[in-house]
Amino acid sequence: MHVEEVAAIAVDCGLQLHKDVGPGLLESAYQKMLAHLLTKRGLSVEEEIPIPITYDDLIIEQAFRADIVVERKLLIELKSVEKLLPVHRMQVVTYLRFMDLPVALLMNFSAERFKNGLVRIVNNHHDTKGSKLTLHQ
Repeated sequence: MHVEEVAAIAVDCGLQLHKDVGPGLLESAYQKMLAHLLTKRGLSVEEEIPIPITYDDLIIEQAFRADIVVERKLLIELKSVEKLLPVHRMQVVTYLRFMDLPVALLMNFSAERFKNGLVRIVNNHHDTKGSKLTLHQ
């Protein structure tokens, strides 16, 4: 399945979750519920994956944890904050680079409307045909 198809399903699941539950829960609750919805849609989902990074000759085995990785193609970073800040986007850009993944979705479940808390971020990904989300590079 193409990463854009995976992203479309993830957005659909995120929208459904936001509609059903609304804002106000911890990120960990949204993470479990979103992973459940994605799995029900037949997708492979991994949560809280430790990601190593290498800098110079130093290897940090668990430099960060990826909230959700879908089909080993799409990173989903979840937030439950009043407002997304530039640092949240930069965090995802860095994660994408170190994970060498093409696309990420930053989802803030505390936004009043789901679309206002959704950001699509790419990493050396140019095959965006069919994507309906705004492109942030």
